[in-house]
Amino acid sequence: MAPGYCTKTPLLVLLCLALTTTVCSKCQISGKWKNDHGSTMSIGSVDSKGGFEGSYLTAVSSTNNDITESPLAGVQQLDDEPTVGFIVKWISINSVTVFTGQCFVDENGNEVLETIWLLRSPAGVRTDNWKATRVGRDVFTREL
Repeated sequence: MAPGYCTKTPLLVLLCLALTTTVCSKCQISGKWKNDHGSTMSIGSVDSKGGFEGSYLTAVSSTNNDITESPLAGVQQLDDEPTVGFIVKWISINSVTVFTGQCFVDENGNEVLETIWLLRSPAGVRTDNWKATRVGRDVFTREL
């Protein structure tokens, strides 16, 4: 055996295992998610072009209407930590929300979806257009 061979092998094995863990970390958009306000969404499988469908149930609302699950549809890039965009067509109110963001795998291996959203409500008249769009930020985590 060459001198030092036995001391180098364990380090090489550990290095390969560490690299394998890092490379295999991938954020999967499919599944159930919950945001920092308690709203939940369920996203189905992602097709070969990055498209997906699902549903969204908000935990916050400014309406007195019954809150029901609303459909969503979107696309994502097919990367390990993909950028994503989706739209929710609200059933309870005459509005839509568009979300855009990115799915990350944090240092603990947890998936986090960071988003910015625009909520568009109808303007009664064109002069009220300026106040018909709201903007916000949501952070979603995987629901187990």
